[in-house]
Order: sequence, then structure tokens, then C-alpha cells
Amino acid sequence: MGLSVLILTKNEEKNIKRAIESIKPIADEIIVLDSGSTDNTVEIAKTLGAKVFFREFDDYPSQRDYGTGLCNNDWIFVLDADEEVSLELRKSISDAIKKQSYKCYEVPRRTYYLGKYLDYVWYPEYVIRLFKKGYFKHEGKLHEKVVCEGKVGRLEGDLYHYSYKSLYHQFKKTIDYAQKMAEILYHEGKRFKFYNLILNPIIIFIKFYFLKRGFLEGKRGLIISFSAFMYVFLKYAFLYELQLKEKYKDKLWL
Repeated sequence: MGLSVLILTKNEEKNIKRAIESIKPIADEIIVLDSGSTDNTVEIAKTLGAKVFFREFDDYPSQRDYGTGLCNNDWIFVLDADEEVSLELRKSISDAIKKQSYKCYEVPRRTYYLGKYLDYVWYPEYVIRLFKKGYFKHEGKLHEKVVCEGKVGRLEGDLYHYSYKSLYHQFKKTIDYAQKMAEILYHEGKRFKFYNLILNPIIIFIKFYFLKRGFLEGKRGLIISFSAFMYVFLKYAFLYELQLKEKYKDKLWL
């Protein structure tokens, strides 16, 4: 009952070493599926003993499905390049594979943000990362998720997440995700409603700042809550723009 680890990469030379070394002691093989890195990601991964493959990126579910197909062991752990497995989680993964009480397991992810690990907002963010072949599938277009057969177990120990290099990086990703989600909604037939632009951003701010206790994170929690507000506002603003482009497709000003 060996363990395969799958890591998707593109230009992750600053992160890949930390990710691989955090899981290597319990991994029988590490599969790195790269989508065209132009830095030293591939070289570093190979030096650390990973098997590196290439596939042009189209979407996350397809990429993960292809990557898991490259894995040779019964159990697979999916690790992002900007993540790190804690010692406690590493032991928990090994114990889970030995006991096999479930076919899939979720782990608590803790984000490192502006110089500190978050304790409330974004934590614990449970994500399914350990699963047995034949008992899972990937769904979703922008933020993919794992759908498992049967009940999902829960592992102890944090999966550390180093998601943002800076606030500029965070807000740039926020804008990119908002635009991509608007395109997905548009192609699914979702149409803009004015109240979405007003109510939905306020609701998400309240959710993050109060219900998820972002206020206990101080300035960090306020910035995160505003980022969520901005994401939802822009998502519907971009959806509105797409509708205008459809309506006035012969006009040069759009």
C-alpha cells in the first residue's frame, strides 16, 4: 500500500523544494506534472528525486486527473507546490494508510499571511487530499474539488499554505479569478442582476469578517475580508461587462 504524491507546477522554483522535502520521508514516489516552467522548477524537482512529466495546462480537474493517472501506487496525496506538510500531518497520513478506515481523507489547511499563520479566517480550511485509486473524481472548473465515494475521514496536523507572495500578488490573483469566474457564469447562462453588485459583496464581507471571525485576526482579517468583497464585486462587474459586449458587439468602445 504505497503512497504516490502528485504536485502540479509552473514556475515554482521558490516553493518546490520545501513542498517535496516535507512529504518525501513517507512517499514511495513523487510525481511532478509541470505545465511549462521557464525557471528552475523542473531541475530542482529532479534533483530531489521526483519523476517529472509535462502537460499543457487546460484546467485543474483535467490536469489533476492526468496527474493521478501517472501515479503507480494505491494511495495518492495531492500537494500544491506552495504547500508544506507538517510533521503531525505526515504521521497522520502514514497511520491512515495503514488503518484504511476510509477511502478518502481531508486535511486542515493553515495559510501563512502577512508574516503570520492565520488562526480564524481561512482556518481550518478542510480540503480532501488523500485518497485511494478508484474511489474519487475531480469536479469544478476554476476551483476544483475532489468528490469521493463513501464517508470522508479527517486527518490531524496542518497543511501549511504559502499562497501569496505579496498583497499585490493577492489582489492580482483576486482580479484574475473574478474575471475567470465571470466568464464561467456567462457561458453557463448566468445573467447579471443589479442587486448582485450591491448585496453579494456585502454579504461575503460580513461572512468573512464576522462569521469567520476575521476581526480576531486584526488588520489581516480586515484585508482578507475586503479582498473577498472585491472578488465578488468584480465577478459581477465583469459579468455585466460581458453582457454589454454581447449587446453592443458592433461598437468599438467595448
